[in-house]
Amino acid sequence: MDEENVTEVKEFILLGLTGDLVLQRGLFFIFLIIYVFSLLGNITLISLICVDSRLHTPMYFFIGNLSFLDLWYSSVYTPKILITCISEDKSISFAGCLAQFFFSAGLAYSECYLLAAMAYDRYVAIFNPLLYSQAMSPRLCASLVAASYLGGFVNSTIITSETFTLSFCGDNTIDDFFCDLPPLVKLACDVKESYQAVLYFILASNVITPTLLILASYLFIIAAILKIRSTQGRLKAFSTCGSHLTAVTLYYGSILFIYSRPRTSYALERDKVVSVFYTVVIPMLNPLIYSLRNKDVKDAFKKMLDTATFS
Repeated sequence: MDEENVTEVKEFILLGLTGDLVLQRGLFFIFLIIYVFSLLGNITLISLICVDSRLHTPMYFFIGNLSFLDLWYSSVYTPKILITCISEDKSISFAGCLAQFFFSAGLAYSECYLLAAMAYDRYVAIFNPLLYSQAMSPRLCASLVAASYLGGFVNSTIITSETFTLSFCGDNTIDDFFCDLPPLVKLACDVKESYQAVLYFILASNVITPTLLILASYLFIIAAILKIRSTQGRLKAFSTCGSHLTAVTLYYGSILFIYSRPRTSYALERDKVVSVFYTVVIPMLNPLIYSLRNKDVKDAFKKMLDTATFS
């Protein structure tokens, strides 16, 4: 496309989830409630893990970091969604869109790596429970978390720089509630093969590779569980993976549904609903997933309530 036909975009217009004003007001309260519960749930879980010595184990170290990611992750999206629902000004600056895209991608990729690290932690716990504490040393746990953040934000830097150097053809309207990859690519004048190659690299390194690592970990976990002779022992071993498996299924299922399909199959309304699920709902669900089925967390919460009541 000729340069004279390309208009420099200085801001984008986020149309949000719906144009119905009444429905927007209703969505505002729904998203506000979800966000409050997400903040309370993740902050409470992080506090319990920090305060209660019984939760100072590798598994809860990873869970605490997952809650920290979810806390940050939901805060990248929800405040802007709330503003879009009640304000007539739907614009977001080019720099603001870039920042939202960068942090959302970095946190999403980091969570993919962190969930893979958590799968490895569960494998070690089941395969060799007697040497679990030694094998998953504090140094190794901290290194895995640091590597998750590093891998996530390095790849986010790559995809952000490639996406926001594309030429946008005058139209700056994003029919979505945040600056996401599919609607931004739809606004681009010409997506070159080199950019498509970067997208495939990002998908492979941040989604497919961690997925394969998780699948490999669970294959070894299943093999280790089958070696346990008692049925009760097998059930107990598998129950330690239940929460993680649920979190992985919800998160990776929605991510793969959105980003692993070709550009031609992008269906706006359907993908909006899925995007809401993994950006807003899952950060609220994860604290529930890791607490409702976990006796140690429930005991720590009861102890905290008793202490607060006594004080």
